[in-house]
Amino acid sequence: QVQLVESGGGLVQPGGSLRLACAPSTSNYYSIGWFRQAPGKEREGVSCIRKIFGNTVYADSVKGRFTISRDVVKNLVYLQMNNLKPEDTAVYYCAADVANDQRVCLTTRGSYGYWGQGTQVTVSS
Repeated sequence: QVQLVESGGGLVQPGGSLRLACAPSTSNYYSIGWFRQAPGKEREGVSCIRKIFGNTVYADSVKGRFTISRDVVKNLVYLQMNNLKPEDTAVYYCAADVANDQRVCLTTRGSYGYWGQGTQVTVSS
């Protein structure tokens, strides 16, 4: 079982930056994914990273603006978000995939069995 805690959310103006952090309770996972859910919308995959190889995947909506990274020693995963837009406003969740041992991580909700409580990101002037 993996428990996850997100941090780093907040209020930022359009064009600003935030860095989210995800702290899993163990290192027994294959990948960490970041997801977000805006009011009235379904939860969508934003990015993911493989623990061992560091392979990454990004949703088209965040490519070139968001960067996912990992600190293997500290067992932390970060989501650096730059050039934020109002449409990025959402609750951001990190999740652990403990079942998919393929080379490429996935950004589909069903691949992740453990979830954090989420952190609010609001982009507004």
